[in-house]
Amino acid sequence: MSKVLQVDLNAEQEKVDKIGTEPSNSFGLFSKEFAKRHGLHLLGTTSTWFLLDIAFYSSNLFQKDIFSAIGWLPKAETMSATHEVYRVAKAQTLIALCGTVPGYWFTVAFIDHIGRFVIQLMGFFFMSVFMFALAIPYQHWKTHNAGFLIMYSLTFFFANFGPNATTFVVPAEIFPARLRSTCHGISAAAGKAGAIVGSFGFLYAAQSTHLDKVDKGYPTGIGVKNALLMLGAVNCLGMLFTLLVPEPKGRSLEEITGENEEDKGQQQASVGNVPV
Repeated sequence: MSKVLQVDLNAEQEKVDKIGTEPSNSFGLFSKEFAKRHGLHLLGTTSTWFLLDIAFYSSNLFQKDIFSAIGWLPKAETMSATHEVYRVAKAQTLIALCGTVPGYWFTVAFIDHIGRFVIQLMGFFFMSVFMFALAIPYQHWKTHNAGFLIMYSLTFFFANFGPNATTFVVPAEIFPARLRSTCHGISAAAGKAGAIVGSFGFLYAAQSTHLDKVDKGYPTGIGVKNALLMLGAVNCLGMLFTLLVPEPKGRSLEEITGENEEDKGQQQASVGNVPV
């Protein structure tokens, strides 16, 4: 740190040793004390990251299939490989420029003003709204491609101005220092599990209900409309589990994890032992 910051830093070994030997700081990840203090927090960070990645990766990886289903892109068999790559890249770039990238910058601008909790709850809410708005009148969007594109872009906008940013910020702030990277890793692993579920699940679920319209080698599915309805329901669950996640905005890491309260309690106890 001294080399990177180009300042003189003195190691406070006595303070480090004291913190490490205090009983209040000795509980482990699988202890009752951790479950009491941070069990619900860990459940909140893992479940929200898991649910987000189901919705985000499924709709992100299979954009071309969704666009083809509504008639915005021609079927793959009607295009050459080069033409297909160009059309798909053009569509995905348009979605990124209109939704994905602006959503991240909105998070950067507002995360310390309105807070992580509000951004994540709002993101899941609007993702649910737009998923249902795409799915319920699904036949309507087949003849109104521009409207579908706008709604679909807004889904990605609120994913990134929402849980796709906050789910990896919050676990880095709300857990004790010695367990922070472990809890963040567990939360991230849950997210990757959600990505696997979303990727493979949507691939099979979005297949047509009619056998003659199914991609070669796949069984019949529930169709794109019902798959979008399921993703909307997943986002609703994300809203519920967000309620388990605390708001760390404007608070120090020690205050969030309760370490400040422990220090205050020890100081009060030492003052109480001083004779008047």
